[in-house]
Amino acid sequence: MAKRVLIVDDAVFMRMKLKDILEKNGYEVAEEAENGQDAFDKYQVAKPDLVTMDITMPEVDGIEALKLIKNFDGNAKVVMCSAMGQQGMVMEAIRAGAVDFIVKPFDTDRVIKALDKALS
Repeated sequence: MAKRVLIVDDAVFMRMKLKDILEKNGYEVAEEAENGQDAFDKYQVAKPDLVTMDITMPEVDGIEALKLIKNFDGNAKVVMCSAMGQQGMVMEAIRAGAVDFIVKPFDTDRVIKALDKALS
């Protein structure tokens, strides 16, 4: 059965890009969210196998959303998505429970390796 992923990013283009990569590699996109609060609300309903979480978003950012999701489900698997130069925030996310991170612009092989590893 295909692994179900919740894609969280405030940029529609980035969500489309990631969805394309995932669907071509056997993943199913369970839901998409455009900010951290939206992500948390959709996580509770969709209960995906994995979340790809953008760090920088309006309203509730990725790190706050990660904490909300981990408090709700301690076993949640969240892979952070960051732009270059956000290493400090990536480290904070890892400490808060993220399992891995991928850097934009997305490299298909790196994305799939990170998600496969997170789910193994």
